[in-house]
Amino acid sequence: MNTHVTNAMSQTGAGSHRIVSREQWVAERKKLLAREKELTRFRDEVARERRQLPWMRIDKDYVFEAPTGRLRLGQLFDGRRQLLVQHFMLGPGWEEGCPSCSYMADHSDGMNVHLAHRDVTFIAVSRAPFAEIERFRRRMGWKFTWVSSFGSDFNYDFGVSFTPDEVAGDACRYNYGTSSHCYEELPGISVFIKDEADTIFHAYSTYARGVEVMMGTYSMLDLTPEGRGERDVDHKMEWVRHHDRYEPAPRGKDKAGSCCS
Repeated sequence: MNTHVTNAMSQTGAGSHRIVSREQWVAERKKLLAREKELTRFRDEVARERRQLPWMRIDKDYVFEAPTGRLRLGQLFDGRRQLLVQHFMLGPGWEEGCPSCSYMADHSDGMNVHLAHRDVTFIAVSRAPFAEIERFRRRMGWKFTWVSSFGSDFNYDFGVSFTPDEVAGDACRYNYGTSSHCYEELPGISVFIKDEADTIFHAYSTYARGVEVMMGTYSMLDLTPEGRGERDVDHKMEWVRHHDRYEPAPRGKDKAGSCCS
């Protein structure tokens, strides 16, 4: 890195961060690249193990309220073999959906066409009645299919909704363990698959930080020097808003102030 660029960085907020020559920067970048490749290989290995998990047959007859009427679980596949479900935190009577689940859902419409071409149907499922879901979906401008499991055991069976007694207790069963943070609704993602006889199987579910797989914005923020900006906050996603509730995004000089102020 030449002196002009180094000086420019020093004047624009690099602060105590290390400033090095191009040669040293490339050397350190290569070290990090080796670690990134290790992570990529490990992620591929875990993905292979995930695909090798056994399946669990779904025998219960779940019924949902959808835009086209009442549909059974098998009909939600929409002619494809695989079904990917976002368990969206929107309970009966809620004014709006969970901001973090909404942050997840903001990434869905762009992915949908690509998922469909890999034999995957994506939907969201919430326990709120369908009319309440539709009101919020229209407000947010989302196009993906979102159905209601109101009146069924679906959310309870897949570990994302909890009874008043469970919420009032010291702990509830969540993410394949016991959690002291128990609420009426919690997030998750579940995957189902059909065989040639249209038998439905539960292939996978993930909860807690596992749902970050839908948060592409996080992956992009992780590339930046300031990262997610969540190191010094009590609740890691407290900055997240519904996308129609953000204030105008500040620019660098708006945060730092004018050079002449």
